[in-house]
Amino acid sequence: MNIAPDAEPVRRIPWPPPGASTQETLVTHEWLVTNGLGGYASGTVSGAMTRRYHGVLIAALPAPLGRTVMLSRVAEHVQLPGGRQFELGARARSGDAADAPKAGDLTEFRLESGLPVWRYDLDGFVLEKRLFMPHTQNTVLVMYEVKHVDRPDNVPPSAPLLELRLGPAVNFRPQVLPVSEPLGWPYELKALEDTFEITLTRSAFPPLWVTLSVCGGVASSVPRPTFTVDGQRIETVLYPVEESRGFQGHGDLWSPGYFKCPLAVGGRIALVASTESPETFHVLAPDALLDAERIRRRRLVAQANPDARDGVAAELVLSADQFVVTPAGRGQDVFQARAFGDDLRTIYAGYHWFTDWGRDTMISLEGLTLATGRYDEAGWVLRTFARHVRNGLIPNLFPEGHTEGLYHTADATLWFFHAIDRYVEVTSDRLTLALLFPTLEQIVDAHLSGTLFGIRVDDHDGLLMQGAPGYQLTWMDAKVDDWVVTPRRGKAVEINALWFNALKLMERWAGQFGPGRVLEFARRSDQVRRAFNERFWFSDGEYLFDVVDDEGRDDAKFRPNQIFSIALPHAVLARERWEPVVRNVRNRLVTPFGLRSLAPGDPDYKQRYFGDLRSRDAAYHQGTVWAWLAGPFVDAWLKVYPDDLQGARSALEGFPAHLNDACIGSISEVFDAEAPFTPRGCVAQAWSVAEVLRVWLTLARIAGRHAGEPAAATPAFP
Repeated sequence: MNIAPDAEPVRRIPWPPPGASTQETLVTHEWLVTNGLGGYASGTVSGAMTRRYHGVLIAALPAPLGRTVMLSRVAEHVQLPGGRQFELGARARSGDAADAPKAGDLTEFRLESGLPVWRYDLDGFVLEKRLFMPHTQNTVLVMYEVKHVDRPDNVPPSAPLLELRLGPAVNFRPQVLPVSEPLGWPYELKALEDTFEITLTRSAFPPLWVTLSVCGGVASSVPRPTFTVDGQRIETVLYPVEESRGFQGHGDLWSPGYFKCPLAVGGRIALVASTESPETFHVLAPDALLDAERIRRRRLVAQANPDARDGVAAELVLSADQFVVTPAGRGQDVFQARAFGDDLRTIYAGYHWFTDWGRDTMISLEGLTLATGRYDEAGWVLRTFARHVRNGLIPNLFPEGHTEGLYHTADATLWFFHAIDRYVEVTSDRLTLALLFPTLEQIVDAHLSGTLFGIRVDDHDGLLMQGAPGYQLTWMDAKVDDWVVTPRRGKAVEINALWFNALKLMERWAGQFGPGRVLEFARRSDQVRRAFNERFWFSDGEYLFDVVDDEGRDDAKFRPNQIFSIALPHAVLARERWEPVVRNVRNRLVTPFGLRSLAPGDPDYKQRYFGDLRSRDAAYHQGTVWAWLAGPFVDAWLKVYPDDLQGARSALEGFPAHLNDACIGSISEVFDAEAPFTPRGCVAQAWSVAEVLRVWLTLARIAGRHAGEPAAATPAFP
């Protein structure tokens, strides 16, 4: 990674990447830009749309619409003097003519403060394209600039040197629907001076506004942009990743016409598309909007942990910003939050298809908000979820386009205790703790007496059990139709590690806010510790059962969930058993990209996560590597081997190179269980980024302390 003179993080990738084939880069290298509302723009670097979720503007619209593909793509044609034509990006449409325009030569892709920039060489003409979204607007801007050209001496510098033709194409649809969704009809095009409104009549979708704005650097002699009405249906666009995942892979688009604009050297134009009113997206000129977004991003880096202000960590701070969201359409939540002087915030679990999940939010909170200095937003997230507690549970998730949560989770609520602890530890916000303590008491009481989905404490040993037919309640939650792949019903190892941690926290907090229950919480935590060490220890293998009392059986599959019995602040596992467990996890589960979800050699072990939905879910927790598990592994390793930083780094060493892969600048959800550890699942995952950033900073701080230097001066690794 290079650092620009103004210290703006810049990641440069020559194109195509070294060692990568053209076909491979067409589908495996992606970019993502978000708007803080859950909306985004995303695609492949090459320009081909390969997923149903790819588009230039996926707007976050009020319920019941949810995130909606409003602008699918922009056809980009360039004509040089003399008539030579190029098409920027790659086509993925069947039946392209042999005499179609030549594809522009993409020579470099880079991220500037996390924002994508493409650089094209068009027979000596150098054209740059950049894309960004103004924060908290369903608006996208695509800017084009002619940087320089090897021109003949007799061509005046101000002469228009190339003509850019931009053709927007749409098929308004909720992002979760397949690309084969019938093309809505009819679309109407209306002009309001130089801004055009595209409307799908007799639908609930808002209009899409599109305009082409001239920015600085354009000579007055250059003609103004024009729009040519030329409505046409674009049939059988191919989305190869959808097809490979077992979904419909072809769909139609509609284009109302195209903009044309000549550009000289230094000339800049911006295609603006928005579902906001023209009064909103015209408030600032495109150049001013870009400056505002770059300043916002610099502030994010400046306010982060000092160790996170340059290098890989600074890039992860910017990636973290993509997941911190003010969810569109939850008006009641906004009203309640602001009535208490808060604002509404949540964390989206991953792009492109996840919304906010309680478990992912609580696991991610420390890395995404506390490590990045976003303390107010961390408090808003916690207090928002507290207002949604029902029957002693926080929501498992808020489905796309809905305002009410679903509660089928046994661990999200226990992670809530952990997130509050980390928040108070960093911010010393005792007022929030005092406000939430009665809710936490109610949660504990609900678990003691029994709540939904069979979640209850076993009175005989104090351990927490869970399970209900047809539900997957732990983080290993794959389900296909009626098949729950890893049901884990009974007493799961990480659930009880979290339960013990929660009881110990309540014991401490009750000393301030509920002194009458201190001894009760202490007694219950002692009972859990004794029972846990008796029931979960598998002496033959020197590791922990994954589930006990699972319909009368104990599950001895070797999984990463046991690491939480050491990694959490209050470790339930007896200290003398830490070393063999950590050693076994290191030897059997650790990869350069996190931990396998099941040890090799198990009959259910799957080396690859691929294929249709059923095949993928069968492998999801049966060997597939999860990046977020690198965090608890590092925590546990450092408890056992506090001076062995290299051993801790073994679960992180693949991530710097991975930032050039999959979704460039971010971290994928999962990876194949064996080399080359191909990234899979969501291309950008909240807890992956959060946990890698969190322990990256932990190791930087320790390395700096060992070196006798300020941690901020310690170079990143490897």
